[in-house]
Amino acid sequence: MELTYYGANCLRINAKKAQIVVDDNLEKLGLKSITKATDICLHTSSQIPAHDCQFEADMPGEYEVSGITIRGIAARAHMDPEDKQSAVIYVLSADDTKIALLGHIHPDLSDAQLEEIGLVDVAVVPVGNSGYTLDGVGALQVIRKMEPKVVIPTHYADKGLKYEVPQIELAEALKGLAMEPSETVEKYKPNATDLSDSTKLIVLQRQ
Repeated sequence: MELTYYGANCLRINAKKAQIVVDDNLEKLGLKSITKATDICLHTSSQIPAHDCQFEADMPGEYEVSGITIRGIAARAHMDPEDKQSAVIYVLSADDTKIALLGHIHPDLSDAQLEEIGLVDVAVVPVGNSGYTLDGVGALQVIRKMEPKVVIPTHYADKGLKYEVPQIELAEALKGLAMEPSETVEKYKPNATDLSDSTKLIVLQRQ
């Protein structure tokens, strides 16, 4: 498995049997869409535009596509009132690796949600703040509850992206997260060394 970051919350996950694209709203941010017709598309919010792809999900449920197991879990979005759950957390299992894709969630996850998420190897967590998504402190709150082996931060300030709401710099977010990057890479391939008992922070460079 290999993860590549394209800005905002958008990633491509290359598994042995399929390719998954997460939250491709790049055209809204001034970049080109990366979605292909053969991709599996996952949207953590209904605000992400639809794409021409093999399979598309933007709501809770359990799915199995091309050997990839996907669980969508309803969650309160960061800007939702307490009685609303308009976001979706995805837990994706492929190539003996389990990844949680959090999106713009509120940090107060319930015990029931945590049980549905279960133990994960990698958590992809937005950290840009500005009232729009988790900040470093909120992200840390979620990470402590989930205890993933690897954390990949997303949705922070980037001069190449035209965010509707300006996001904070990654360095500022990491202060609240209280974590130092183990490494900064162009692509990330989960391996046994990374998936140890202690949580590591890995920064993916935007492609």
